[in-house]
Amino acid sequence: MTAPTVEQDLLRYLESRTKASWEPDRDLFTAGGLSSLFAMELVVHIEQVFDVVIAGADLRLDNFRTVHAMTALVDRLRENHAG
Repeated sequence: MTAPTVEQDLLRYLESRTKASWEPDRDLFTAGGLSSLFAMELVVHIEQVFDVVIAGADLRLDNFRTVHAMTALVDRLRENHAG
């Protein structure tokens, strides 16, 4: 799955769960799109869909502020897993 595909999946998931449209670089926390509970649901979604494990330092909020940040996280975790 390529970065644009990851981004599209995350945008679809966010839009389906929040019933709002999101830009990939919009801060989801300051915009009121994410609560701490929804952030945990998002972690589970990312782990299941993209076959990655998010733990430790990767659980920091900055990795989930924007769709771009989440896409970069998925890419980095996949690279680390492959390498």
